[in-house]
Amino acid sequence: MAGMSLDDAATKPHDRLRLHLADDLDAVNALIRERMASEHAPRIPEVTAHLVEAGGKRIRPMLTLAAARMCGYQGDAHQKLAATVEFIHTATLLHDDVVDESAKRRGRPTANLLWDNKSSVLVGDYLFARSFQLMVETGSLTVLDILSNAAATIAEGEVLQLTAAMNLATTEAIYLQVIRGKTAALFEAACEVGGVIAGVDDAQVRALATYGDCLGVSFQMVDDLLDWGGISGEIGKNTGDDFRERKLTLPVIRAVANATAEERAFWVRTIAKGDQQDGDLERAKALLISHGTLESTRVEALAYAAQARTALDVLPDHPLRDMLADLADYVVARIN
Repeated sequence: MAGMSLDDAATKPHDRLRLHLADDLDAVNALIRERMASEHAPRIPEVTAHLVEAGGKRIRPMLTLAAARMCGYQGDAHQKLAATVEFIHTATLLHDDVVDESAKRRGRPTANLLWDNKSSVLVGDYLFARSFQLMVETGSLTVLDILSNAAATIAEGEVLQLTAAMNLATTEAIYLQVIRGKTAALFEAACEVGGVIAGVDDAQVRALATYGDCLGVSFQMVDDLLDWGGISGEIGKNTGDDFRERKLTLPVIRAVANATAEERAFWVRTIAKGDQQDGDLERAKALLISHGTLESTRVEALAYAAQARTALDVLPDHPLRDMLADLADYVVARIN
């Protein structure tokens, strides 16, 4: 954002959200810094700060703040919930990087690389515990129910992804379950608790949950598409990670479903057996393009984004509602 004028900054929906919610976000950041402190274990704030200060977009906490404000909420419990959501997200990132043996996140070395796996896992556990303390402080059992369910669903999604990886029998239904777990569950909960804390009726709370779920599914599908270089399948320095990690994302699942015997043998060698050679990534991309699965994944992501937009129709007319609608479009526009 350095050197960017407000006019430039206001062109992206998440930047417009950030400007609109600036005071709330300042309070959330102060709360995060305060709660990630540890009197007895200085490594906790060191590891947490590395991730929290890494310049993530803060989409998830902004969803909570936006949902509550759009629904007319005037208190400050939504700030605690936004911090809760960010802590849950950060905890899962710390654990994910250990599971995936990642060396980089947001362009920087991962915590497990800078410290070690033990620190990443334990600090992630600490942040989960902190998130539960924060949500209890709101005094709402409904909020506790929603966020604790989301935390369980996220863990379930990650375990399901472990067993689905490398397995060519993985179906689209399993893929959807994985991405609903690892991504959409927290988007959904982040939106839903904003409405609950604002005290709106069940129909509006359900609409916020639907918006978050569809936004999260669309967001992850686009991420999976970008890992293949978008619709063009152009190879860049960050493309092909999912292929190398033998993850079955939607474009691959659809290509495997329509594979000839020779193509299937290729997928068995590279994904099921992990025998990957020079030129395999290019061949895999060519297969996705020839079967049209990059394009069909884009169409699917667009459909979920459209569902997210439609869900907002029952919510109060508000500038934030327009920004959330634009955010759904922007998530898919990243492909282009």
